[in-house]
Amino acid sequence: MKQIILNEWKMLLRVRILVYLTLFFIVALAAVTWLGIVQNNKQQRQQQASQNHIREQWESIDEMNPHGAAHYGSYVFKPVTVLSSIDEGINTITGNVLRLEGHVQNEMSYSEVSQSLSVSKFGKLKPSLLLQYVIPLFLIFLAFASISREKETGRLKLLVFQGASLSKLILAKTISVWVYGLLLLLVTIGIQLLLSISDMNGDSLTRMVLILFAYSAYYYIITLLATWFSARLKSNAASLSSMLAVWILWTIFFPKIWGNTADKLYPLPSRQEFKTAMKDDRSKGMDGHNPSDKRSEAFKKEILAKYNVDSIQQLTINYDGLRMQADEEYGNQVWDKHFGKNYELLQQQKRFYQLSGVFNPFSSLQNAGMGFSGSDMLHHLDFLKQAENYRRDLIRTLNEKQTYGGSKTGDWGWKENNEFYKSVKDFEYRTPTIGQVMAYYGLDMLFMAIWVLITTCIVFLLSKKIKLT
Repeated sequence: MKQIILNEWKMLLRVRILVYLTLFFIVALAAVTWLGIVQNNKQQRQQQASQNHIREQWESIDEMNPHGAAHYGSYVFKPVTVLSSIDEGINTITGNVLRLEGHVQNEMSYSEVSQSLSVSKFGKLKPSLLLQYVIPLFLIFLAFASISREKETGRLKLLVFQGASLSKLILAKTISVWVYGLLLLLVTIGIQLLLSISDMNGDSLTRMVLILFAYSAYYYIITLLATWFSARLKSNAASLSSMLAVWILWTIFFPKIWGNTADKLYPLPSRQEFKTAMKDDRSKGMDGHNPSDKRSEAFKKEILAKYNVDSIQQLTINYDGLRMQADEEYGNQVWDKHFGKNYELLQQQKRFYQLSGVFNPFSSLQNAGMGFSGSDMLHHLDFLKQAENYRRDLIRTLNEKQTYGGSKTGDWGWKENNEFYKSVKDFEYRTPTIGQVMAYYGLDMLFMAIWVLITTCIVFLLSKKIKLT
């Protein structure tokens, strides 16, 4: 088998056009990877500068009413991960800026897709675009005639009569082409590692190794199938057209069909329906800015009974702050209900989409690529969850200062000084660890492993039935 692989490589190197194409691929992958890292670094610097500016604005608040500061609010930025330069996943669609303020849970804004018509449906030119679409296609062109060419020249019979089994011959030719794809993949990973080594840690290195395994498995599957068709079908044309049909089905039709099915099975409400439903539920709670509504009156009686006084003027605390926080806590329940339902639907859509890996290893590759790069839906939802938790802590801190900070009920002109605002902690996002990610993407890796196993077994079990002419 080793000799067959070496001979295949010698033959490949004799084809000058292939050498030029290889050089082109290496230069293209190097350039795209480098540009992706440059763009990532630029975005990180801009986000950090913006975050610092917003924090400076917050800390420069001289004197302000705490509830006024809640309306003043703040902004947080979804950070780009070091590996999102390989696969930016859904980041261009979801946006990366979130406004945090009292009384409302906002949605992300400023997505690249919403601001630019130049972002095509295939996304920007990132290494993932070449690694997922172009290189597999190139591997098909390298492998589709690997056995049929031997048939046409009569060399296949000679090799079998000399003792080489057909299954090992198919496997050897598969490996020789697969190694070529692996070389291009290692170039990409190596450049990524070389140019961003200072930003890497154990977690990102582990993610990179898993990305390497996922792509290696997919390249093996598609190369083995191309070689198998080459051995099984009678002509080069039949072999090539069959593999192109598989490539089109896997990369274009199946993802679209399965994605649309997931949308139908777990439909998300329209934006208008979503906002209307939240507004209706929100109106059933207490209005923190309207002390005369019935719910506020009931809350007032509850507080007076709790502190054993007859009027809010007798309270030693600021009743307005208590009412504002009660309003906020009711609003949190409404947000949890509606946003939580949407998040659950998104996760159900994703889990359903993952099941398509049974029929389509490309889906598993896409899922794993985005997941390990930290640019998938799960990382996005995790950021929203952490940002919302911070918003609730921030608003509660401000309302408690309004309540217990020494102000009187109804005194909206009361202000807290700069030291308080400086003491409020800033938002710090903690990216999920690889252990948490693997809990979601173990299924995709399992499907890839099963595809590798099944396709290999097919070659060994069915190769005896293949005619040598």
